[in-house]
Amino acid sequence: MRYAQGGGLTDAERTTRERLRLQAVEHFESGQKNAEIAPALRISVRSVERWRRAWREGGEAGVLSKGSPGRPRLNEVQVARLERELERGPLAHGWTDQRWTLARIKTLIGRLFHVSYTVEGTWRLLKRHGWSWQQPTRRAIERDDDAVEVWKKQTWPRVRASRRSAGPGSSSKTRPGSR
Repeated sequence: MRYAQGGGLTDAERTTRERLRLQAVEHFESGQKNAEIAPALRISVRSVERWRRAWREGGEAGVLSKGSPGRPRLNEVQVARLERELERGPLAHGWTDQRWTLARIKTLIGRLFHVSYTVEGTWRLLKRHGWSWQQPTRRAIERDDDAVEVWKKQTWPRVRASRRSAGPGSSSKTRPGSR
């Protein structure tokens, strides 16, 4: 069974998989061969081989689930401290503006707790603890709507990449129609 990108199994899927392993143990104990067990349980022979090896080395406990591999690396006390530090703002931690980015929070976690998270892992941690992305509640005072409209009408058409023709092209670098 292949796991989805960034996936693994949910708790329910892990329980189902563990039940299959325990059924395989019953087959092992009755002396059946791997090639007979695999089609009976609708799994690959390689999985049966792996489970049999784990069963030989650790008995029934060897085939039981080890639990979710994605256990949180910060405990509740550390998360509470992180929240206090985030409320202090980026300026208090040496950044030049008041924007918290995921990369900055990742860096802050590393500095405070010596734990490394990915940017995606940082987002999941924050979401799990009730944080969300922010959007300003009002427009900046400095915003000039007239200047924005002029930029959209005059500058944007010049800098926007022109679209390619919809006609057939060629992959040859020497033919003019391929450019």
